[in-house]
Amino acid sequence: MSRGSGDMSPDSGCCGNTFWIPAFAGMTTKSGFFQVKGSLRRKATSVEKRFFVYILASRRNGTLYVGMTSDLPRRMHEHKTGAVPGFTSRHGVRTLVHYEVFEDAEHAIEREKRLKTWNRPWKLNLIEKDNPMWCDLTDTLNH
Repeated sequence: MSRGSGDMSPDSGCCGNTFWIPAFAGMTTKSGFFQVKGSLRRKATSVEKRFFVYILASRRNGTLYVGMTSDLPRRMHEHKTGAVPGFTSRHGVRTLVHYEVFEDAEHAIEREKRLKTWNRPWKLNLIEKDNPMWCDLTDTLNH
């Protein structure tokens, strides 16, 4: 599992071009993080299938939504355009503020269900730990 978030250092500003992304499970680096500059544009192959658990917000400390998908860039496009009617389009919940990556659907579904049982302050703490400015993380995704 890894979490995605923008680097909130003063050098990069809110969601600047440099991001620190936690290493995937089983991968190691000295600090446990990889530095990514700019945006990486690479499609996952069938061997690299990934699953995402994500949190959207309507605004800072606004309405929250927890979801799970195997194609987060596509799903974010659907949320942002309101292509799929439902909770997020009714409540204007379109900002990706937190996501986690899993190698298998079973663990992603388990994590999604667990997050949905969390109380609001726990979810807010999770978001603010990695994304204190509540930046939209959509641009940090690999497409």
